[in-house]
This record gives sequence, structure tokens and C-alpha cells, in this order.
Amino acid sequence: MADSSFDIVSKIDRQEVDNALGQTAREIATRFDFKGTGASIEWQGEHAIEISASADDRATAVLDVFKTKLVKRDVSLKVLDASEPRQSGQQSKISIALKEGISSEDAKKISKLIRDEGPKGVKAQIQGDELRVSSKKRDDLQAVIALVKQQDYDFAVQFTNYR
Repeated sequence: MADSSFDIVSKIDRQEVDNALGQTAREIATRFDFKGTGASIEWQGEHAIEISASADDRATAVLDVFKTKLVKRDVSLKVLDASEPRQSGQQSKISIALKEGISSEDAKKISKLIRDEGPKGVKAQIQGDELRVSSKKRDDLQAVIALVKQQDYDFAVQFTNYR
């Protein structure tokens, strides 16, 4: 029988992030505490978002609203890399970079964890920015998924291509 396998990846569901951004923009346009603050949130290219407002606390409040919308849409907050509020003329701005992919150091950490603490006979191979885990037994793969979920990494982890 062929080995069963799955991939450990760190991907962003861009559609969900876009929906959360749209909801946040609509909410700050209608909320009374954002009236007259010039608060806005918008895409800056493919993997960046910028928040601007008249004061640091208002920009931070927009970020909090955005995080709430992401959580409701099951997007991990670990994909966000938000800067501190900075002054840009009259505006206070926060830049948010979206992190995607597993770095080679992080992939090595996960691979070592699977080798050391995972069931015997489970193999982990690094393939670019993802990790392929394979084994003859599906139960072993389930154990590896549970093991990786228990860890607290500083990046979002998803499991795909389970077969």
C-alpha cells in the first residue's frame, strides 16, 4: 500500500482578508467614534495593508476592529505583522504586512519535532515553503497533526492535501 501524506503550510485566504477589510472599512465609515477622524483602511499592493487616522489611538482602534473581523472569518492573527503607529504629516499610519509561507528555519524546527516526538516511521520533507509529511499509517499522521497543533508557532499553520 502507498504511503499516506499531508502538507503543513502557512497560507493566507486572501478573499477572507479582503472581506474582513471591506467590513472594517464599512464599520469605521458608520461608527460614531470614527466620525471626523479621517480613519481609513486599504490595500497597499498584494501583501500589505495600511491604516491611517488623525491620531495614534484611532489608528490602533481601526486595527482592533480589523483583527476582530479576521477572527470572525477564521483567519489567524499570526499572518499579521503590524508596525507601531507612526506620524506622517497630520496622519497617524500603521502598516500591516501579511506573512505567508514557512521559512526554512521554521520548517526545520517542525521537521525535528516530528522526528523527535512523533510516531516512528513518519517522514517529513521540506518542499519550498511547505512541509510534506508521509507515513504508512493514517493514525500516525493524525498523531503528527495533533502534535503540531499543540505547538505555539509565530506563524499560522494549516494542513492540506491529506490523502
